[in-house]
Amino acid sequence: MRSVRAFLVLATFFAFTLPLMPLQLLFLWTGSRYARTFPHWYHRQVCKIVGIRLNIDGGIAKDQGVLLISNHVSWLDITVLSAVAPVSFVAKQEVASWPFVSWLAKLQRSVFVDRTRRNQVGNKANEILSRLESGDHIVLFAEGTSSDGNCVVPFRTALFAAAKPIDGNASGETISAQTLAITYTKLHGLPLCRRGRPQVAWYGDMDLASHAWRLLGLGPLDAHIRIGPPVPLDAFPDRKALARYAEDKVRNDVVNLLRGTAAVSS
Repeated sequence: MRSVRAFLVLATFFAFTLPLMPLQLLFLWTGSRYARTFPHWYHRQVCKIVGIRLNIDGGIAKDQGVLLISNHVSWLDITVLSAVAPVSFVAKQEVASWPFVSWLAKLQRSVFVDRTRRNQVGNKANEILSRLESGDHIVLFAEGTSSDGNCVVPFRTALFAAAKPIDGNASGETISAQTLAITYTKLHGLPLCRRGRPQVAWYGDMDLASHAWRLLGLGPLDAHIRIGPPVPLDAFPDRKALARYAEDKVRNDVVNLLRGTAAVSS
């Protein structure tokens, strides 16, 4: 039955996705405002196809650019976070060469960063800053890798190079940082335990295709996302301070979500 479910989900996904890709490409070519918002609608529908129920605490600031700093559990995170709000992602350069996935990433206006080339990081930081100044919401997976879903991997401060221009830059007043804590808490409506969460997580040297096939065959999932309050980027003296704040907030929120603890008002 799991193989049947995985097949039906994938068949529906491709039947839904392929005709819409040229439409998003048209939005990008023409500079339409829908180039930002259409992927948000699309991913909400994909969540329904896959069987992901979204539970969202908090909201993303409107009418300003926001650097969204998140933990990373699975390839599903892309669809889940895109269903929360219109967002783009900072992705590693390798993603740009992955079959089919690269097209989806490019259509969502992802920023690809080659972490092995330091001279490129500065240019990409300027590109990200420009996008934030124009009002984009950009997600940074600050761990630099994915986890098994039971913990948060220490954040890598080098990945916060996108925030470096806030040093002495007045534009930080109009750009905010917000944290995103994402967890997968239930399968078929039943709580996922410590042993169950790694079934959803995609980490280590797992093969993407085989993991996707197994995961899509499992059944409907509950994803819980907790969004931190917006904080002006210029409130942080440097990227290390921003990284420390974000890591502490995300780790605390992930622990509370896994324990089923309600959000605390700020």
